Amino acid sequence: MTTNPVAIDHVYMARALQLAARGTYSTAPNPAVGCVLLDAAGALVGEGWHQRAGQPHAEVFALRTAADRARGGTAYVTLEPCSHHGRTPPCADALIEAGVRRVVAAMQDPNPHVAGDGLRKLEAAGIVTALGVLEREARELNRGFVARMTRGRPWVTVKLGSSADGRTALADGSSRWITSEAARADVQRLRARASAIVTGIGTALADDPALTVRDRALDLGGRVPLRVVLDSRGRFEPGLQLARDGLPTLVFSSDAGAQSLAHLAEARPAALQFEPMPADAAGRIDLHATLQRLAALECNEVLVEAGPRLAGSFLAAGLVDEIVLYVAPTILGDTAQPSFVLPQPLRALSERLQYSYHDVRQVGPDLRLTLRPVETRP
Repeated sequence: MTTNPVAIDHVYMARALQLAARGTYSTAPNPAVGCVLLDAAGALVGEGWHQRAGQPHAEVFALRTAADRARGGTAYVTLEPCSHHGRTPPCADALIEAGVRRVVAAMQDPNPHVAGDGLRKLEAAGIVTALGVLEREARELNRGFVARMTRGRPWVTVKLGSSADGRTALADGSSRWITSEAARADVQRLRARASAIVTGIGTALADDPALTVRDRALDLGGRVPLRVVLDSRGRFEPGLQLARDGLPTLVFSSDAGAQSLAHLAEARPAALQFEPMPADAAGRIDLHATLQRLAALECNEVLVEAGPRLAGSFLAAGLVDEIVLYVAPTILGDTAQPSFVLPQPLRALSERLQYSYHDVRQVGPDLRLTLRPVETRP
């Protein structure tokens, strides 16, 4: 197996990544994958990407286009070809049968059912392989899938909208709208990426949010992100939009809170589910257990849209992979609510939570700041 790609490999892998990105919103819980096929003379003869979970993988679509021209050629794939029977047959077998001479993969599949077996199968069949071409970009594209497979929890993004002085609502909770319509439209793409959108019961009761993807131009492939409410004391109400709209909603509550919700569980809509969750020492829903449960439900990415206390709890627990902060050019003053309330105040500046700017850009009149912990790597 070689790890020193030539320049042409970067060109075609970049194209494969472009193709893979078309499935960003529609492939979960599967990864988004793209494939480019060259014939023996180096001409492009096939392209494909994974479009829907349960449908053929990228390699199959590319091979269908290339047909016999794939024999003796090169395949560029953004993720190691699978070697096991899942919902579809192994792509490694399809490439072998097609007579491909060389396979270039951006990254190894983190799925323990594959984890190098696909490349080993190709090599055993006499196919030359190369690994690591544009790996960083490939890992970024499938950051949620990588997180779930390697850490046993989803990739967690906390989204907030604030004034320029870091305030998210007035003292009475009024927050509609601090940020612009352009920023709110941009949030739809964050929701579309997410397998689950998490909020707290306080936000659910105060704002009655729908937490849905309203931009119909975003193709989710029929997938609907799961709405998750953390409700330790059992305050969920049947009149909330999250209960009435018929879309999947999961309410996590402590054992004590679950007793208060027992009467709702009997007459609830089928899409509304209640599930007990361990509580931490302070009686709050255990966030580690929450994310482990969501990983078990095959959630790759989780978007947290919550108030400053729950957002601060996620940060303090070290469970946030990314903060997306929309900053409006307005000032709300010191009596307004902050962006984050940490469970315990910092005793020294050395205890501060350190982040780096991953991306900074303007969205309408607002700034969108994307921050990541300095050690985070997809």
